[in-house]
Amino acid sequence: MTSLVPISLFGWIFVVVMLFSLMSARRAVLVSFIGAVLFLPQAAITLPGLPDITKISVTSFSVLLAVALFDTARLLRFRLSWVDLPMLAWCLAPLPSSIVNGLGVYDGAAGALSEMFTWGIPYLIGRIYFNDLASLRELSIGILIGGLIYVPLCLLEIRLSPQLHRWVYGYHQHSFQQTIRFGGYRPMVFMQHGLMVGMWMTSASLIGVWMWKTGALRHLLGVPMALLVPVQLATTVLCKSTAALVLLIGGLFLLFVNRWARLSLLIACFAAIPPAYVTARVRGYWSGQQLVTLAQRIDMERAESLSTRFETETLLADKAMQRPAFGWGRWGRWRLYDEYGRDITTSDSLWIIALGETGVVGLAALLAALVLPVWLALKRVPAGQWCLPAAAPLAALTMVVALYAMDNLLNAMLNPIYVLALGGISGYFVLSRHGAGAVEPKQLLTARLFGA
Repeated sequence: MTSLVPISLFGWIFVVVMLFSLMSARRAVLVSFIGAVLFLPQAAITLPGLPDITKISVTSFSVLLAVALFDTARLLRFRLSWVDLPMLAWCLAPLPSSIVNGLGVYDGAAGALSEMFTWGIPYLIGRIYFNDLASLRELSIGILIGGLIYVPLCLLEIRLSPQLHRWVYGYHQHSFQQTIRFGGYRPMVFMQHGLMVGMWMTSASLIGVWMWKTGALRHLLGVPMALLVPVQLATTVLCKSTAALVLLIGGLFLLFVNRWARLSLLIACFAAIPPAYVTARVRGYWSGQQLVTLAQRIDMERAESLSTRFETETLLADKAMQRPAFGWGRWGRWRLYDEYGRDITTSDSLWIIALGETGVVGLAALLAALVLPVWLALKRVPAGQWCLPAAAPLAALTMVVALYAMDNLLNAMLNPIYVLALGGISGYFVLSRHGAGAVEPKQLLTARLFGA
């Protein structure tokens, strides 16, 4: 690790404040969060009595500080709604968990503060800055541009192997062995893992395809979408993240089938898969063997890894159910150890981590926070209108957060951009309930958005 790591993390505070002084607050929010996710180091600096300093926590703090300094009125106008309760409950879940496990109020408050920086603040910023169709369009384009920025960097690492993080910050952010896939390399660039890059490129590709095919975006930075989208898609495939590619195919399939069928129930049922899956796994109704068998047809090594993951999750779920309500608390108490006290746990899935640390209460709050915005979007904008140009960005973002919820069944790659989208979709529902931002007839809707 070089001195550039703390310099870049702490220096990001000043960069964010400068961005707010130079551009509109909404644009500064986008550049701050997307820039941090794309380029800041994957590191954690521990300070006594404070949450770890990471790219997510320092950006959340910096943006909240800048909003308080430059856009105080907007922040003060925020009012808590019932739609925010799942996210609030998830952020506060470490507090009762620590108390019932005898770890104390201080430990619980520290855990809750950490979740606030990781989840709560990005959600809040999304609620107040991306709560109408125009701002959701801006967020969608921001993600698409972020994906296009990563195209040359991904291609470089696919050719030379993942080296950018080591060249800039002095170390590999994850096991190099896990970057070798299908006779080549899976890029990590400046993210936590190649899986996170794969999901990011999948999100950008889905947004690009849908906004292009619905006519919501025909050119980007003067370049036709017909040229940009194939390049984005090809790079996403070359990232070699199988699960992300499956999610991309599934997400696009649902969007295009819905364009024909126009059934909100179809998307609503898809969003219900994560809570249904988790319930089946915790209650022992499904072992995952069918998915392992399917994976064996693609890659035996991946199938063995998946089998090990399912077996470990079953053991972890059994241990979590010894303290079902609020879990075991932090500090790895929920993990598995051998007779010598060595940690033997492989815990890749966010849902099993949530269940082990915060129990059924915390897990239910997390799932509700991830899934509820999808249902809220469907309630406010029926699936039959998702192909309208003005509604396309909302539709794409809604599908992206639904895919992110699915991804967290297998991984735990925390990305504040998706949390911004969760907050924005929830904010749009709240705003449109009062008659602002609601989707109107096609001609009027298109005219208002494009200034016709």
